Amino acid sequence: MTAPAFAAEPVRVVNEGGIKTAWALPPGTRLPAPVYPPQFSDRALEVCVGVGYLLNADGSTSHYALLKAWNSASGQREPSPGFWAAFAQSAADALQHWRFQPRPETGRPVPVYTVATMLFGKPETTASPQLRQRCAIPNLAQHLIAIRADSSKRRLLDTDLFDRMQLEPEDFKTRPH
Repeated sequence: MTAPAFAAEPVRVVNEGGIKTAWALPPGTRLPAPVYPPQFSDRALEVCVGVGYLLNADGSTSHYALLKAWNSASGQREPSPGFWAAFAQSAADALQHWRFQPRPETGRPVPVYTVATMLFGKPETTASPQLRQRCAIPNLAQHLIAIRADSSKRRLLDTDLFDRMQLEPEDFKTRPH
């Protein structure tokens, strides 16, 4: 069985918020927020995760990957096994319900890879305003290149999708990985 023709289509990488030039939320849409994982609610930590995702040509989302994480107890270190996975899964659960529509001036919609910074406040409060800065990824393409170069982190990304991403520098795909 052969893969669909669109499978080899290049994927543009855009920073968080960069999709607004080509994509919009359907009128009246509210984006679901992630839920603080109940198995860690007794810790009452502030947590943020930067989760990469593919915005598909049909406006749906897929290919979620934890790209950055931080918590108020140990910074970037995982405080216990499964901690990051639980928060990343909660973020992915919210992201899978996000739907977009192409702006009329866009023409044919094409898939893009981007990131969403998700905040988790202490269960009884809201997250601090500075929390977003801990997980923000100002240059997503550079961040993805760094992940690809680090063999311990390479597993975070779907290899086929990563190979289709248009990253800077342009010759990245010609270098051995």
